[in-house]
Amino acid sequence: MGAVEISGLNKLIYKLEKCKDLGPVKTVVRKNGVEMQNSMTRHATSAFTKGYATGTTARSITGHSIDGGLGYEAQPTTHYSPYLEYGTRFMEAEPFCKPAFNEQKEKFISDMKKVVGD
Repeated sequence: MGAVEISGLNKLIYKLEKCKDLGPVKTVVRKNGVEMQNSMTRHATSAFTKGYATGTTARSITGHSIDGGLGYEAQPTTHYSPYLEYGTRFMEAEPFCKPAFNEQKEKFISDMKKVVGD
């Protein structure tokens, strides 16, 4: 019978051991979540150029870790923020959440690649 030789097993074990520690991943998620929350606040402060702006929506933006630190949720809590983000038939949209997300997602992907060694 022929023999089977497996090479690279030590490298695989090292990678699996490294992946077991989710601390660095949680750090990246939290850092990027907080940055996105701050970006949402900046956008909400500067985006509302039409109508009456008091800063209530910007002040209402909160964020917190979810799923044991593997996720982050940032959102405004004013009941009318969806109307500002998406608009209505009477007013144009003045988005502040989606631009913040789009800015942050590239940074997040880059940071995660550094953590997982891609």
